[in-house]
Amino acid sequence: MSEIGRFMQTAANRDYSKFWQDPKSFPAMMQAPKPPLEPREHSTVENYIRCVTGNQPYWMPFKSMETQIVWPDAMEEHPVPETVDGYDWWGVYWQWVPSAGGSITKPGTRVIHDMANWENDVEWPDLSLVDFETDGKKIAANLDPNRVHIYECVEGLTERLHEMMPFEEFLLSFYTEPEALERFLQKMADYKIESCEKIFKYYGRVDGICYHDDWGTQRAGFYSNEMFREQIMPATKRFFDYVKSQGKFIELHSCGKNIQYCEEMIELGIDMWSPQLPINDPDELYQNFGTRMGFAFNIPIAPTDTEEQIRLKVDEFVEKYGATGRVMASAWAAPAQSAIAADELYKFSTQYYNKLYKR
Repeated sequence: MSEIGRFMQTAANRDYSKFWQDPKSFPAMMQAPKPPLEPREHSTVENYIRCVTGNQPYWMPFKSMETQIVWPDAMEEHPVPETVDGYDWWGVYWQWVPSAGGSITKPGTRVIHDMANWENDVEWPDLSLVDFETDGKKIAANLDPNRVHIYECVEGLTERLHEMMPFEEFLLSFYTEPEALERFLQKMADYKIESCEKIFKYYGRVDGICYHDDWGTQRAGFYSNEMFREQIMPATKRFFDYVKSQGKFIELHSCGKNIQYCEEMIELGIDMWSPQLPINDPDELYQNFGTRMGFAFNIPIAPTDTEEQIRLKVDEFVEKYGATGRVMASAWAAPAQSAIAADELYKFSTQYYNKLYKR
Protein backbone atom coordinates (compact mmCIF):
# COMPACT_ATOMS: atom_id res chain seq x y z
CA MET A 1 0.00 0.00 0.00
CA SER A 2 1.12 3.54 -0.73
CA GLU A 3 2.36 5.72 2.11
CA ILE A 4 -0.55 7.75 3.49
CA GLY A 5 -0.06 11.50 3.50
CA ARG A 6 -1.41 13.83 6.18
CA PHE A 7 -4.54 14.88 4.30
CA MET A 8 -5.40 11.39 2.99
CA GLN A 9 -5.59 9.81 6.45
CA THR A 10 -9.34 10.27 6.92
CA ALA A 11 -10.24 9.17 3.40
CA ALA A 12 -7.99 6.11 3.56
CA ASN A 13 -9.48 4.91 6.86
CA ARG A 14 -13.17 5.81 6.44
CA ASP A 15 -15.86 3.12 6.73
CA TYR A 16 -17.51 3.62 3.35
CA SER A 17 -20.38 1.25 4.08
CA LYS A 18 -21.92 4.12 6.10
CA PHE A 19 -23.51 7.33 4.84
CA TRP A 20 -21.43 10.25 6.03
CA GLN A 21 -23.15 13.39 4.80
CA ASP A 22 -25.28 15.54 7.09
CA PRO A 23 -28.94 15.64 5.92
CA LYS A 24 -28.68 19.47 5.78
CA SER A 25 -25.85 19.41 3.25
CA PHE A 26 -26.13 19.69 -0.52
CA PRO A 27 -24.59 16.23 -1.12
CA ALA A 28 -27.28 14.64 1.06
CA MET A 29 -30.21 16.68 -0.23
CA MET A 30 -29.29 16.40 -3.91
CA GLN A 31 -29.07 12.60 -3.89
CA ALA A 32 -31.91 11.90 -1.48
CA PRO A 33 -34.62 9.54 -2.78
CA LYS A 34 -37.47 11.23 -4.65
CA PRO A 35 -41.11 10.23 -5.16
CA PRO A 36 -41.64 7.74 -8.01
CA LEU A 37 -42.15 9.24 -11.44
CA GLU A 38 -45.49 8.79 -13.16
CA PRO A 39 -45.40 6.11 -15.88
CA ARG A 40 -44.64 7.58 -19.28
CA GLU A 41 -44.71 6.24 -22.81
CA HIS A 42 -40.98 6.78 -23.30
CA SER A 43 -38.02 6.40 -20.97
CA THR A 44 -37.29 9.48 -18.88
CA VAL A 45 -33.58 8.74 -19.18
CA GLU A 46 -33.72 8.46 -22.97
CA ASN A 47 -35.77 11.63 -23.26
CA TYR A 48 -33.43 13.65 -21.04
CA ILE A 49 -30.42 12.55 -23.08
CA ARG A 50 -32.29 13.43 -26.27
CA CYS A 51 -32.82 16.95 -24.94
CA VAL A 52 -29.34 17.53 -23.57
CA THR A 53 -27.70 16.30 -26.78
CA GLY A 54 -30.16 17.90 -29.22
CA ASN A 55 -31.98 14.86 -30.59
CA GLN A 56 -35.71 15.65 -30.72
CA PRO A 57 -37.02 14.96 -27.18
CA TYR A 58 -40.51 13.61 -26.56
CA TRP A 59 -41.17 16.26 -23.90
CA MET A 60 -39.28 19.10 -22.19
CA PRO A 61 -37.59 17.69 -19.08
CA PHE A 62 -38.22 19.13 -15.64
CA LYS A 63 -34.62 19.00 -14.50
CA SER A 64 -34.78 18.62 -10.73
CA MET A 65 -37.58 16.06 -10.77
CA GLU A 66 -36.16 13.82 -13.48
CA THR A 67 -32.57 13.59 -12.24
CA GLN A 68 -30.73 12.10 -9.30
CA ILE A 69 -27.27 13.22 -8.26
CA VAL A 70 -24.26 11.00 -7.60
CA TRP A 71 -22.15 12.72 -4.94
CA PRO A 72 -19.71 10.16 -3.47
CA ASP A 73 -18.57 10.21 0.14
CA ALA A 74 -15.32 8.89 -1.32
CA MET A 75 -14.48 12.19 -3.04
CA GLU A 76 -13.15 14.56 -0.38
CA GLU A 77 -13.17 17.72 -2.46
CA HIS A 78 -14.65 19.24 0.72
CA PRO A 79 -14.62 17.89 4.27
CA VAL A 80 -16.93 14.89 4.69
CA PRO A 81 -19.46 15.62 6.08
CA GLU A 82 -19.62 19.11 4.61
CA THR A 83 -21.24 20.62 7.70
CA VAL A 84 -18.04 20.10 9.72
CA ASP A 85 -15.18 22.58 9.46
CA GLY A 86 -11.94 20.94 8.38
CA TYR A 87 -9.50 20.01 5.64
CA ASP A 88 -10.23 18.37 2.32
CA TRP A 89 -7.69 15.92 0.93
CA TRP A 90 -5.78 18.75 -0.77
CA GLY A 91 -5.06 20.47 2.56
CA VAL A 92 -7.56 23.28 1.98
CA TYR A 93 -9.45 24.29 5.12
CA TRP A 94 -13.23 24.78 4.72
CA GLN A 95 -15.77 26.43 7.00
CA TRP A 96 -19.48 25.62 7.04
CA VAL A 97 -21.78 28.65 6.58
CA PRO A 98 -25.29 27.71 7.77
CA SER A 99 -26.95 30.79 6.23
CA ALA A 100 -25.60 29.80 2.80
CA GLY A 101 -26.15 26.08 3.22
CA GLY A 102 -22.61 25.39 2.05
CA SER A 103 -18.90 25.67 2.76
CA ILE A 104 -16.30 28.29 1.88
CA THR A 105 -12.53 28.21 2.14
CA LYS A 106 -11.30 29.83 5.34
CA PRO A 107 -9.99 33.34 4.63
CA GLY A 108 -6.23 33.31 4.51
CA THR A 109 -6.03 29.63 3.54
CA ARG A 110 -2.88 28.92 1.55
CA VAL A 111 -1.55 25.62 0.27
CA ILE A 112 0.64 26.89 -2.59
CA HIS A 113 3.35 29.33 -1.47
CA ASP A 114 5.38 29.37 -4.70
CA MET A 115 3.40 28.96 -7.92
CA ALA A 116 6.56 28.37 -9.96
CA ASN A 117 7.25 25.27 -7.85
CA TRP A 118 3.75 24.30 -6.73
CA GLU A 119 4.71 20.61 -6.89
CA ASN A 120 6.72 21.13 -3.69
CA ASP A 121 3.67 22.46 -1.81
CA VAL A 122 0.78 20.23 -2.89
CA GLU A 123 0.06 16.83 -1.37
CA TRP A 124 -1.66 15.20 -4.34
CA PRO A 125 -4.53 12.81 -3.43
CA ASP A 126 -3.70 9.11 -3.81
CA LEU A 127 -6.95 7.56 -5.04
CA SER A 128 -5.59 4.02 -4.66
CA LEU A 129 -6.09 4.44 -0.90
CA VAL A 130 -9.84 5.01 -1.18
CA ASP A 131 -12.51 2.27 -1.10
CA PHE A 132 -14.57 3.45 -4.08
CA GLU A 133 -16.09 0.01 -4.55
CA THR A 134 -17.83 -0.08 -1.16
CA ASP A 135 -18.92 3.55 -1.41
CA GLY A 136 -20.19 2.98 -4.94
CA LYS A 137 -22.37 0.02 -3.96
CA LYS A 138 -23.88 2.06 -1.12
CA ILE A 139 -24.65 5.10 -3.31
CA ALA A 140 -25.85 3.10 -6.34
CA ALA A 141 -28.33 1.13 -4.22
CA ASN A 142 -30.22 4.40 -3.56
CA LEU A 143 -30.43 5.52 -7.18
CA ASP A 144 -33.78 5.44 -8.97
CA PRO A 145 -33.32 3.44 -12.20
CA ASN A 146 -36.03 5.53 -13.87
CA ARG A 147 -34.19 8.80 -13.33
CA VAL A 148 -31.12 10.31 -14.97
CA HIS A 149 -27.95 9.80 -12.90
CA ILE A 150 -25.51 12.74 -12.94
CA TYR A 151 -22.13 12.76 -11.22
CA GLU A 152 -21.63 16.10 -9.46
CA CYS A 153 -18.04 16.79 -10.51
CA VAL A 154 -17.24 19.69 -8.18
CA GLU A 155 -14.14 21.87 -7.86
CA GLY A 156 -13.05 22.17 -11.48
CA LEU A 157 -9.54 22.75 -12.75
CA THR A 158 -9.39 26.50 -12.10
CA GLU A 159 -11.51 26.45 -8.93
CA ARG A 160 -9.17 24.00 -7.29
CA LEU A 161 -6.16 26.20 -7.97
CA HIS A 162 -7.63 29.42 -6.56
CA GLU A 163 -8.74 27.52 -3.45
CA MET A 164 -5.07 26.85 -2.78
CA MET A 165 -3.87 30.45 -2.92
CA PRO A 166 -5.20 34.02 -2.71
CA PHE A 167 -7.39 34.78 -5.71
CA GLU A 168 -5.31 37.72 -6.92
CA GLU A 169 -2.20 35.50 -7.00
CA PHE A 170 -4.16 32.92 -8.95
CA LEU A 171 -5.04 35.51 -11.60
CA LEU A 172 -1.48 36.85 -11.72
CA SER A 173 -0.15 33.34 -12.39
CA PHE A 174 -1.73 33.47 -15.87
CA TYR A 175 0.78 36.23 -16.66
CA THR A 176 3.74 35.48 -14.43
CA GLU A 177 3.85 31.66 -14.38
CA PRO A 178 2.14 30.33 -17.52
CA GLU A 179 4.29 27.19 -17.66
CA ALA A 180 3.62 26.31 -14.02
CA LEU A 181 -0.05 27.02 -14.58
CA GLU A 182 -0.12 24.64 -17.54
CA ARG A 183 1.56 21.91 -15.50
CA PHE A 184 -1.01 22.31 -12.74
CA LEU A 185 -4.06 22.29 -15.02
CA GLN A 186 -2.83 19.27 -16.96
CA LYS A 187 -2.14 17.35 -13.75
CA MET A 188 -5.59 18.31 -12.51
CA ALA A 189 -7.04 16.95 -15.76
CA ASP A 190 -5.23 13.66 -15.04
CA TYR A 191 -6.79 13.62 -11.58
CA LYS A 192 -10.27 14.34 -12.94
CA ILE A 193 -9.92 11.52 -15.45
CA GLU A 194 -8.68 9.10 -12.79
CA SER A 195 -11.51 10.01 -10.40
CA CYS A 196 -14.15 9.69 -13.14
CA GLU A 197 -12.80 6.26 -14.01
CA LYS A 198 -13.61 5.25 -10.43
CA ILE A 199 -17.06 6.83 -10.50
CA PHE A 200 -18.03 5.30 -13.84
CA LYS A 201 -16.79 1.87 -12.72
CA TYR A 202 -18.23 1.58 -9.22
CA TYR A 203 -21.35 3.77 -8.94
CA GLY A 204 -23.79 1.98 -11.19
CA ARG A 205 -25.21 3.64 -14.28
CA VAL A 206 -23.87 7.18 -14.62
CA ASP A 207 -25.38 9.03 -17.58
CA GLY A 208 -23.43 12.28 -17.44
CA ILE A 209 -21.48 14.70 -15.30
CA CYS A 210 -22.18 18.18 -14.00
CA TYR A 211 -18.81 19.92 -14.09
CA HIS A 212 -18.33 22.82 -11.68
CA ASP A 213 -15.88 25.58 -12.61
CA ASP A 214 -16.87 29.20 -11.97
CA TRP A 215 -15.46 31.48 -14.65
CA GLY A 216 -16.85 34.93 -13.96
CA THR A 217 -18.18 37.77 -11.86
CA GLN A 218 -21.63 39.38 -11.98
CA ARG A 219 -20.34 41.67 -14.75
CA ALA A 220 -18.12 39.52 -16.99
CA GLY A 221 -15.79 36.55 -17.17
CA PHE A 222 -12.53 36.47 -15.23
CA TYR A 223 -10.47 35.96 -18.39
CA SER A 224 -10.23 37.37 -21.88
CA ASN A 225 -11.44 34.91 -24.49
CA GLU A 226 -7.89 34.62 -25.81
CA MET A 227 -6.57 33.73 -22.36
CA PHE A 228 -9.41 31.27 -21.84
CA ARG A 229 -8.61 29.53 -25.13
CA GLU A 230 -4.87 29.42 -24.62
CA GLN A 231 -4.62 28.54 -20.95
CA ILE A 232 -7.85 26.94 -19.72
CA MET A 233 -9.22 25.08 -22.71
CA PRO A 234 -6.39 22.59 -23.46
CA ALA A 235 -6.48 20.69 -20.16
CA THR A 236 -10.25 21.08 -19.79
CA LYS A 237 -10.82 19.75 -23.32
CA ARG A 238 -8.65 16.71 -22.64
CA PHE A 239 -10.74 15.87 -19.57
CA PHE A 240 -14.00 16.42 -21.46
CA ASP A 241 -12.81 14.28 -24.37
CA TYR A 242 -12.32 11.44 -21.90
CA VAL A 243 -15.84 11.88 -20.48
CA LYS A 244 -17.33 11.88 -23.99
CA SER A 245 -15.30 8.77 -24.89
CA GLN A 246 -17.16 6.99 -22.08
CA GLY A 247 -20.54 7.86 -23.60
CA LYS A 248 -21.47 10.48 -20.99
CA PHE A 249 -22.99 13.92 -21.55
CA ILE A 250 -21.50 17.05 -19.98
CA GLU A 251 -23.48 19.69 -18.13
CA LEU A 252 -21.76 22.85 -16.93
CA HIS A 253 -22.26 24.66 -13.64
CA SER A 254 -20.36 27.92 -13.99
CA CYS A 255 -21.37 30.96 -11.96
CA GLY A 256 -20.87 34.44 -13.33
CA LYS A 257 -21.79 36.37 -16.45
CA ASN A 258 -20.08 33.88 -18.74
CA ILE A 259 -22.11 34.29 -21.90
CA GLN A 260 -18.91 35.53 -23.57
CA TYR A 261 -17.52 31.97 -23.41
CA CYS A 262 -20.41 30.21 -25.16
CA GLU A 263 -18.46 29.59 -28.37
CA GLU A 264 -15.65 28.10 -26.29
CA MET A 265 -18.14 25.99 -24.31
CA ILE A 266 -19.41 24.51 -27.56
CA GLU A 267 -15.87 23.79 -28.76
CA LEU A 268 -15.10 22.11 -25.43
CA GLY A 269 -17.98 19.70 -26.01
CA ILE A 270 -20.29 20.98 -23.28
CA ASP A 271 -23.81 19.76 -23.96
CA MET A 272 -25.73 22.01 -21.57
CA TRP A 273 -25.21 24.99 -19.30
CA SER A 274 -27.42 26.07 -16.39
CA PRO A 275 -26.58 29.80 -16.41
CA GLN A 276 -27.09 32.31 -13.65
CA LEU A 277 -30.12 34.40 -14.52
CA PRO A 278 -30.81 37.18 -15.32
CA ILE A 279 -27.16 38.28 -15.61
CA ASN A 280 -26.91 35.87 -18.56
CA ASP A 281 -29.90 36.83 -20.70
CA PRO A 282 -31.84 33.64 -21.56
CA ASP A 283 -33.29 35.13 -24.74
CA GLU A 284 -29.82 36.04 -26.02
CA LEU A 285 -28.48 32.59 -25.13
CA TYR A 286 -31.41 30.86 -26.81
CA GLN A 287 -31.36 32.96 -29.98
CA ASN A 288 -27.60 32.85 -30.54
CA PHE A 289 -26.63 29.39 -29.27
CA GLY A 290 -29.84 27.41 -28.74
CA THR A 291 -29.35 25.02 -31.64
CA ARG A 292 -25.77 24.13 -30.68
CA MET A 293 -25.96 23.86 -26.90
CA GLY A 294 -28.63 23.05 -24.34
CA PHE A 295 -29.75 25.26 -21.46
CA ALA A 296 -31.75 24.91 -18.27
CA PHE A 297 -33.87 28.01 -17.69
CA ASN A 298 -36.10 28.85 -14.75
CA ILE A 299 -39.89 29.15 -14.96
CA PRO A 300 -40.68 32.21 -12.80
CA ILE A 301 -43.30 30.84 -10.43
CA ALA A 302 -44.35 33.23 -7.65
CA PRO A 303 -45.42 31.97 -4.20
CA THR A 304 -48.89 33.45 -4.80
CA ASP A 305 -49.43 31.87 -8.25
CA THR A 306 -52.59 29.80 -8.61
CA GLU A 307 -52.74 26.49 -10.48
CA GLU A 308 -54.18 28.25 -13.51
CA GLN A 309 -51.37 30.83 -13.49
CA ILE A 310 -48.70 28.16 -13.13
CA ARG A 311 -50.05 26.14 -16.05
CA LEU A 312 -50.23 29.26 -18.22
CA LYS A 313 -46.62 30.18 -17.37
CA VAL A 314 -45.47 26.67 -18.26
CA ASP A 315 -47.26 26.77 -21.62
CA GLU A 316 -45.74 30.15 -22.44
CA PHE A 317 -42.29 28.89 -21.44
CA VAL A 318 -42.55 25.91 -23.79
CA GLU A 319 -43.77 28.06 -26.67
CA LYS A 320 -40.93 30.53 -26.10
CA TYR A 321 -38.02 28.10 -25.65
CA GLY A 322 -39.17 24.77 -27.07
CA ALA A 323 -38.37 25.03 -30.77
CA THR A 324 -34.71 23.94 -30.59
CA GLY A 325 -35.50 20.90 -28.44
CA ARG A 326 -32.48 21.74 -26.27
CA VAL A 327 -34.01 23.68 -23.36
CA MET A 328 -35.17 22.08 -20.14
CA ALA A 329 -37.03 23.69 -17.28
CA SER A 330 -36.34 24.30 -13.63
CA ALA A 331 -38.38 26.11 -11.00
CA TRP A 332 -37.82 27.47 -7.51
CA ALA A 333 -41.25 26.80 -6.07
CA ALA A 334 -43.12 25.07 -3.28
CA PRO A 335 -43.50 21.28 -3.72
CA ALA A 336 -47.20 21.54 -4.59
CA GLN A 337 -46.50 24.25 -7.17
CA SER A 338 -43.61 22.26 -8.64
CA ALA A 339 -45.87 19.22 -9.01
CA ILE A 340 -48.40 21.30 -10.98
CA ALA A 341 -45.63 22.72 -13.17
CA ALA A 342 -44.18 19.27 -13.84
CA ASP A 343 -47.58 17.86 -14.78
CA GLU A 344 -48.32 20.71 -17.17
CA LEU A 345 -44.81 20.67 -18.62
CA TYR A 346 -45.06 16.99 -19.50
CA LYS A 347 -48.54 17.23 -21.02
CA PHE A 348 -48.14 20.47 -22.94
CA SER A 349 -44.60 19.88 -24.20
CA THR A 350 -45.48 16.35 -25.35
CA GLN A 351 -48.19 17.81 -27.56
CA TYR A 352 -45.82 20.57 -28.66
CA TYR A 353 -43.07 18.15 -29.74
CA ASN A 354 -45.49 15.71 -31.36
CA LYS A 355 -46.62 18.57 -33.58
CA LEU A 356 -43.11 19.98 -34.11
CA TYR A 357 -41.59 16.63 -35.10
CA LYS A 358 -44.73 15.35 -36.88
CA ARG A 359 -45.07 12.26 -34.72
